Amino acid sequence: MTNDLSARCAVALRDALRSGEVSPVEVLDAHLAAIAVQNPKFNAIVTLVEDQARASIAALPAAGAQSMPLYGLPVVIKDVTLTKGIRTTFGSPAYKDYVPDEDAAVVERLRKAGAIILGKTNTPEFATGANTVNALFGATRNPWNPELSPAGSSGGSAVAVATGMVPLAQGTDFGCSIRIPAAFCGIVGVRTTGGLIPNRGMRLPWDGGQVHGPLARSAEDAALMLDGMTGLDPLWPISAAPPWRSALDIVQRFDNAKGLRIAYVSDIAGFGVDKEIDDICRAAVLRLERDGAAVEEVAFSAADGFAPYKVLRGEWMVGQQFERLDMLDRFGPNLGGNVRDGLKLTVRDTAAAENMREKVWRTFCDLFGKYDYLITPAAPVPPYPLTKDFPDEVGGHTLDNYIDWIAPAFLVTLVGFPAASVPGGKTASGLPVGLQIVGPRFSEPQLLGLSKLVQAANPVGWPTYA
Repeated sequence: MTNDLSARCAVALRDALRSGEVSPVEVLDAHLAAIAVQNPKFNAIVTLVEDQARASIAALPAAGAQSMPLYGLPVVIKDVTLTKGIRTTFGSPAYKDYVPDEDAAVVERLRKAGAIILGKTNTPEFATGANTVNALFGATRNPWNPELSPAGSSGGSAVAVATGMVPLAQGTDFGCSIRIPAAFCGIVGVRTTGGLIPNRGMRLPWDGGQVHGPLARSAEDAALMLDGMTGLDPLWPISAAPPWRSALDIVQRFDNAKGLRIAYVSDIAGFGVDKEIDDICRAAVLRLERDGAAVEEVAFSAADGFAPYKVLRGEWMVGQQFERLDMLDRFGPNLGGNVRDGLKLTVRDTAAAENMREKVWRTFCDLFGKYDYLITPAAPVPPYPLTKDFPDEVGGHTLDNYIDWIAPAFLVTLVGFPAASVPGGKTASGLPVGLQIVGPRFSEPQLLGLSKLVQAANPVGWPTYA
């Protein structure tokens, strides 16, 4: 990266904008120049709205730099999230020309915080897939090796941030969709507590499974974006106000892990994990002992949640697409197949799944009664070839579908706890490896505080091909 402004982190850009060192137009121009160079290589941004971004800058209040947390910062939005006046395709040919007439609540919040919406990022059709590819825009490539996948479904957002096209990006996460793309791209991503960021603009208002979250190059940047995304929405049924004033303030004061009890588990799903990944993650966690943490490798399994997640995911798929059930033949085989599988479920199936989910949740509660945080590998394998929908095997276990390998992430989704993904090192071939840090509900600032310490001890640098 040679462009100084596009290489700066979001917090540094915010400070430069507040001091008057740079203007929002200069920041925008720097990132547009980065997009012109990087996007043709990686296909992360599928809709660019330069004119609207310039209009948004012109409308910024003169005194906003001091009061708006994201003042003048370019942000991109995952292409399943509604954006007023900006094409939103859901990664589906059936919606290739769809332009919403309203923003999702999270986009409203980002605009109110001063963010400049610059475009939409690639995603598999309706975010259904662990590889970011669709029939409308093709595949997004990993900036550490363009022949590899950035994972999904927020792969476009992760790549845009990792390559300096934007300092911040919004993503969504139901199974792994923020956490594993962050891990594969060497950046930070946060699956937030359900209700912390209002989901208005999505279906299923009472659902806490799919959440919005930030993708950023540092823990501090992710906290800054979180401050611009959270807040009580009195019209959203499960909305909750954050129990902190500023996540960024907490993260910036987080200087050590003294007194924290951390449990490391290499495989919560029982599917196995690549040995090199496990070794790198374990070493990164043990380095937290230098910051005062007490780290213990423990025996812990959430494998009983495997079947319940699949059932509840099937119910969720049908609910998400309920008004489009007569369009299934127009959707790709992945999305269509998932919905058809969900339609086979019975009430007994979902009731049994909820019953087992409660039991798995209690095992997590028991763990958090002894430890403050759980850390696992964010993904059990390194980035895999772009031509594959999913890796063939994990730890010697042969896979036959694209869901199983993301179990370390979706088992956390199942029980509703937040998790941060942070780079903890690189493989011998130079690919980033991510840690998943899991904590109690509304512990996002603390998760990012730990992430800051991990990043400081295990810097991975810029992607090789960016």
